[in-house]
Amino acid sequence: MHVSKNDVDIRMSIPGAVIRQRQNFGNATGLGRISGEYFSLSAGVDTTPLFKGLEGNLCQAPHWGYVLKGKLITTDSYGVTETVQAEDLFYWPPGHNVLVEEDAEIIMFSPQHEHGQVIDHMIDMTKT
Repeated sequence: MHVSKNDVDIRMSIPGAVIRQRQNFGNATGLGRISGEYFSLSAGVDTTPLFKGLEGNLCQAPHWGYVLKGKLITTDSYGVTETVQAEDLFYWPPGHNVLVEEDAEIIMFSPQHEHGQVIDHMIDMTKT
């Protein structure tokens, strides 16, 4: 799920402030502590080899985030792809891979425990 900034409903607009809100944008119930993450990614980065050995060879942590710049394509366990780009909010449910189409910078919020395990796995994969 993703949405462009201009498609997020304006809830309030006054001189000097515009407040946009997309309700029901994923569910964090039961996920415990959340980590804030800033990723800088170069075009061509593909998480597929880094996720080998994880359940379904996919990242199993959900992420909520915002694309500051660039373009990324996610592929889920069914082979469905989705493209996010600059100024998009996104929600990536568990079970995905990411391919970076254009140099990108993204901000994500993820369950700390689950995504920490995925990051540890990726670190281990780069050592082999």
